[in-house]
Amino acid sequence: MTLLGPLAGLLWGNTIPKVTYVIIQGEALIADPEGEGPVGVDGRFALIGLAAGLLCGIAAYTLRGRRDDIALILGLAAGGAAASLLAWKTGHLIGLGHYHDVVRHGRDGATVTGVADLRAKGVLVFWPVAAVAAYALLEVVVRRLPPGDRGDGGAGEGDEVGGDELDLESAPTGRDVDGRER
Repeated sequence: MTLLGPLAGLLWGNTIPKVTYVIIQGEALIADPEGEGPVGVDGRFALIGLAAGLLCGIAAYTLRGRRDDIALILGLAAGGAAASLLAWKTGHLIGLGHYHDVVRHGRDGATVTGVADLRAKGVLVFWPVAAVAAYALLEVVVRRLPPGDRGDGGAGEGDEVGGDELDLESAPTGRDVDGRER
């Protein structure tokens, strides 16, 4: 799952909305801090992380077999967190060299288009939380058969034998539960 992080980062870095910065005294400041751009960058990352987490959780549930659930859930959480961090760092690197050159050599008042960067670091948890939540939801909703049970006919519930009901109550002394005497 961690290897999907850089791919998600490339997708995020190449699809972010345009954020314009103004160069003032050699420093880049957001031209419109309340505009859609800065919020859209974080929102796009959150959506990509949510989608990737859901897909990873579904894949883990589908491919898991009869293994230890706790280790799998911990792996989903750790792998999702690592993938999310790698996605952020990879997406941030796209165009970063050009951005620094323009900021370093730009005159006051010049504008430059920014690179992908997160302002709301809380969206980093969307991937691992979505992965674990998808796995847990599938575990609750989908009822799995116990090992060795293929769902074919035969004994059903614990109080049935070959389709007939088996009385599991203890009979009173001298007679059975149905009230018939011996």
